[in-house]
Amino acid sequence: MFRLVLCGIMVVGGVLLSQRWALAQEQAPIPATKPANGLGDENPLAEKYPGDVGIERDPAVLFTDNFEAGTIEDLSRKWQAVGKDAGKVLAFSEDVPDSAAGHRSIEVTGTLGQNSGGYLYTNFRGVDRAFVRFYTKFAPDHGYEHHFVELGGYQPAPPWPNPRAGSRPAGNERMLVFIDPVGVYGKYPPPGVWQLYTYWSEMKISADRHYWGNCLAPAEPQQIPRGKWQCVELMVQMNSAPDRRDGELALWVDGKLAMHVRQGIRRGPWSGMGFDVLKDGGEPFEGLLLRNDERLKINHLWLEHYVDAGAQRQNRVQSPNPVNRVWFDDVVVSTRYVGPIQGSKPAGGQPNPRPVSASGR
Repeated sequence: MFRLVLCGIMVVGGVLLSQRWALAQEQAPIPATKPANGLGDENPLAEKYPGDVGIERDPAVLFTDNFEAGTIEDLSRKWQAVGKDAGKVLAFSEDVPDSAAGHRSIEVTGTLGQNSGGYLYTNFRGVDRAFVRFYTKFAPDHGYEHHFVELGGYQPAPPWPNPRAGSRPAGNERMLVFIDPVGVYGKYPPPGVWQLYTYWSEMKISADRHYWGNCLAPAEPQQIPRGKWQCVELMVQMNSAPDRRDGELALWVDGKLAMHVRQGIRRGPWSGMGFDVLKDGGEPFEGLLLRNDERLKINHLWLEHYVDAGAQRQNRVQSPNPVNRVWFDDVVVSTRYVGPIQGSKPAGGQPNPRPVSASGR
């Protein structure tokens, strides 16, 4: 699978097409009277489960993995598809977030010229709104990424990822939302800033007459640190009826709302590469018609670390570091906002005991 186009940048006929970016705009603070997720919903699910202990048994939870047990070969018992060369690119690590109650994470290594990294993919029960919360860390010498974590829906759900890059969804068979690190032609240091690289039925066509994912950029770019764990959470909410543009997307970084895409927000100009969310100015967004068939549900997660030489070239890297490592931990998919892990390790830094993560349902 090869996808050369990155968010915000495409070279067609020698012409660089670059999305406009808003740099100095801030999200309005969330009033103290609102629940912590900023959407008017209930408080974080993680508050009920300090250290995430027992969170897999909550009725709102669709899938979890904390990578606390088993071998690399055992991953295929939980995840429906494990990328090729798993034994070479996947490994368990003792590097975990400070707040984690466990002692293992999953490390994924991509080596330019040898492989493009690795992935884990799973289906779960289809729902109209889903959240995925995960912790991730990029190595201190990590370069630019091509694609990262994706949450979305297929009808029917395949046993492995099938994005069909370059084609527009019909509205009844797939809808994909990637949380992608984007460098914008080297404008931002590697691995870049967070954006949502999105495929849906009303996406715009690119200059080369293909439908590459449209990037939705937050008003305030979120630079991704290297060598530091971050808590990232994505919400995807399907439109309530086939003719209503009330679908929503939201992104949180370390528990703070970074972007909320919904009907009526201010946006910059549309292009085949997407648009920028604005604090003010621009024009109101017409809304997201993520499906035209209510049978299309959110039903899969694709945990991906995909690096290639194309991402380095497009970001003007002359001598890229060939080895790029990423860690993942404490993955939770839920029908309600999860939020960062609550509580902390006891004195002495020893992890609290916690059960093996639950399988998807």
